[in-house]
Amino acid sequence: MIIVAADGTADYMRIQDAIDSLAEERAEETVIYVRSGVYEEKLHITKPCIRLIGESAETTMITNGDYAKKLFPNGEPYHTFHSYTALIGADDVMIEHLTFENTAGKGEDVGQALAAYVDGDRVSFRDCRFIGHQDTLFTGPLPPQPRDRSTFGGPRDGIAPRPIRQYYERCYIRGDVDFIFGSATAVFMDCEIVSSGKGWVTAASTSEDVQYGYVFIGCKLTGDAPSESVGLGRPWRNYAKVAFVRCWLGPHVKKAGWDRWNERESVEALTFAEYGNTGPGADVGERVEWSKQLTEQEAEALDVDRILAGRDGWSPRAAWVDRRG
Repeated sequence: MIIVAADGTADYMRIQDAIDSLAEERAEETVIYVRSGVYEEKLHITKPCIRLIGESAETTMITNGDYAKKLFPNGEPYHTFHSYTALIGADDVMIEHLTFENTAGKGEDVGQALAAYVDGDRVSFRDCRFIGHQDTLFTGPLPPQPRDRSTFGGPRDGIAPRPIRQYYERCYIRGDVDFIFGSATAVFMDCEIVSSGKGWVTAASTSEDVQYGYVFIGCKLTGDAPSESVGLGRPWRNYAKVAFVRCWLGPHVKKAGWDRWNERESVEALTFAEYGNTGPGADVGERVEWSKQLTEQEAEALDVDRILAGRDGWSPRAAWVDRRG
């Protein structure tokens, strides 16, 4: 085990230095334990088979303030995908008890500002916090092409898209506009999803050939956004797939539930679905006609292991149990 402490009493003072010390090829998983502290870093995890454990998510924080409108020395803007606090670009990474925070501010002032850019397969988070405003959490891969310019920019631009699976358990995710977005197949289990202002919870860009996009199971949607001012999602691409199953939806959720990206985009191939939700925002009587209410059988089929198994049988919950003995 490698130990990181901001006060200099352990192996390393910076998390990045601990990661950089690892060999690219390792036979076994490496555990990095991070003691309480505020780590002002722009973190890059591009080596696989790492387990990163914080002392407590409330007291162990990775923070940065980059943002889309920020300029590089050559005058070029960062755009969305250079603005992250942490990039997790490797496969087989497990993270628990850490906070990822982007402190740049609201999107209307600074543009998009990612707390985490997660672009690895078989990546799981437990008891973590993701804090930002617009575009808090990006779950890769990138869509095939950007809509408004020739490239996306950022460290993963130009990499061929591939199926990516992620798992978030008992996490706290806060933002306002499209604050969970991207193309991954991702399950959010028993998470608190907090809207700090008007906007949309999700902006999925699920690929046409991918069966599952975002599935929220047993989550609680809270926040201090005005009543009926937040959509469950809008499609970043035309094959977006999002489901909320047995979640609690607060009064900030719009009666219509879901939105188009714009009026020109087709909604025929979208899968925006709900089942068994409760709370003041869960009334489906005025949902948009192109959303779906799942049957009990369809909802039961949204099992974590089935969604995330892929061809290799990945079971993130079993992996957590195995490592706890």
